[in-house]
Amino acid sequence: MNLASSLGVENPPKPLTDFKDLIQERAGAEGGAFIYNPKVDDIASKYGVIGPDGVRMLVMGTVDRGGSGCMCPASAFLRALLRHLMLREKSAVILDMEAGIEHLGRGTTRGMDIMIVVVEPGARSLETAERIKKLSSEIGIKHLAAVINKGGAGKVNDKLEEMGIQVLGEIPFDPKLMQADLEKRAPIEVGGEAVDAIVKIKEKLMEVVEEIRIEEEASKK
Repeated sequence: MNLASSLGVENPPKPLTDFKDLIQERAGAEGGAFIYNPKVDDIASKYGVIGPDGVRMLVMGTVDRGGSGCMCPASAFLRALLRHLMLREKSAVILDMEAGIEHLGRGTTRGMDIMIVVVEPGARSLETAERIKKLSSEIGIKHLAAVINKGGAGKVNDKLEEMGIQVLGEIPFDPKLMQADLEKRAPIEVGGEAVDAIVKIKEKLMEVVEEIRIEEEASKK
């Protein structure tokens, strides 16, 4: 809900699932059928909103529940868009997913280089991370890493390493993040210890992704 303001996007884009006519035009067919591979290569440029740092934001939206008819066209449309963005676009694509991984088995894992788990300094969060590691391996995610939120690395860091989950870094508790939120400003505009830590995490992530790329290229030879 707060991702747009965190990126500094004042007017977030409408969820793509709200564009019923577009989805029907691209993915619908007569007689209740649907097109499995609809045209989506123009969606990001037409419906994405660009933030102050050049990040283009798209909101996928959710599929309506009971009583709204067949959602197959919408599902096919979103699945095709994710596949296009992750496999064909040359830009870096970041998916901010809902808590839990139930939806990951619906085609979103294909082409994903790495999945990052945000871990809070507590036993329940560690248990969740361990479960995510087990389930993610079952649905084809080869690389998993963690970011520790609100500080408290110490034992949390050690526990994650014991689980075989690489730690990209730690974001300390920083009042400036609350200040940015109250002022409806992007954290990067306010700065502070947390933002500095996130920059380091990004740099570490870039190194890890490059290592993954080299590893995959070597395996193809």
